[in-house]
Amino acid sequence: MIIKSIIAKEVKDSRKKGTIRIILKTDKGKFVSSAPSGKSTGKHEVPCYAKSLEEDIDFINLLNIEKLNEFGLKKFNDLEKVEKFLKTKIGGNTLFVLEACILKAMAKEEGKELWRFLLKPSTLFEDNRGLKIRPVGNTIGGGLHSKGVKKMKPDFQEFLFIASGKNIKERVNINRLAYKLARKLLKAKKRNDEGAWETGSSNEEALEVMRRVRDKLKEKRMRIDIGLDIAASSFYKNREYVYLNSERFLSKKDQIEDIKSLIKHYRIAYVEDPMEEDDFAGFRSLDEGKAMVVGDDLTTTDPDRLKKAIRTKAISGIIVKPNQIGSLLKVREVVELAKKYKIKTIISHRSGETMDNTIADLGVGFGCDFIKTGIYGRVRSAKLKRLIKIEKQL
Repeated sequence: MIIKSIIAKEVKDSRKKGTIRIILKTDKGKFVSSAPSGKSTGKHEVPCYAKSLEEDIDFINLLNIEKLNEFGLKKFNDLEKVEKFLKTKIGGNTLFVLEACILKAMAKEEGKELWRFLLKPSTLFEDNRGLKIRPVGNTIGGGLHSKGVKKMKPDFQEFLFIASGKNIKERVNINRLAYKLARKLLKAKKRNDEGAWETGSSNEEALEVMRRVRDKLKEKRMRIDIGLDIAASSFYKNREYVYLNSERFLSKKDQIEDIKSLIKHYRIAYVEDPMEEDDFAGFRSLDEGKAMVVGDDLTTTDPDRLKKAIRTKAISGIIVKPNQIGSLLKVREVVELAKKYKIKTIISHRSGETMDNTIADLGVGFGCDFIKTGIYGRVRSAKLKRLIKIEKQL
């Protein structure tokens, strides 16, 4: 692969915030990727940019392309040469986007789609009905992502539907139907920055809507699970969990008991970040098999933090956000380590998204169990449409 040019520029994400796009050209074509950005971020994530978006853009535009070409980039592990060359000169967003462009170019050299280029022979990514990956869709919003109604909103950040079905297209359609039913029950009029419905409801009122939707779909012989992204760090203050709707101040022990009660009462299958981001023991107290306990702010797609979560038996699922760590080598390491210890993997979007659909290829190529990418909106649907297209290619 011979790189002819690399151009970086600023574009706007779905929240109208600046982010980086890179265009890499070879004799095989043009390869483009852009980075998302999170509003609710874990304190252990790598910085998005070394110093600033502008300086990362300038660095990429002055990059020594001849040096990159000397590396003879052909296979996935050659990204190690790129990372040693760049070291800490760029941030996580920029590294992820650059490596995504390089991988797309490598795949083109071999005449393959990106997802197939990434596949290892042992990777289980399909069954006899199609792709096995399940979509996790944000339906009702709260927390930092939402404005709410009349100054009220759920304290939990996301109320999620996770559809089952014979193939990815059917699962996507079931999630969309659930999303529309939830709107009717909520009588919602507005959406938040991830396309989830705005509401002034409490956590329990929102969960009651989710349960009613699940029951309605069950009558139609459609199966859907309920999930939560609690994002507990966002309302953890002075060693207490501070709830505003309705006002409560919970200790660690009370938070654990409260979440356990919700899991049991509403038969919740998936609970993300139920405790603050350094409480590995608290996560472990909830991981008793009744719901998948998922780390995001806890683990930040970092192999070392995942290893600690494994040692402490803290989680049964892990969110994988490539720009949290930047390095796609480490992203693959996280996914493979999680698989080794039977921890479910959820490749994920961010609140500020672009039309880039790379995570769909990564999810299939790495054999992830779930993809979290919302239900409504062009930037969310782009990833789901890519998955449907991949399934057609099988």
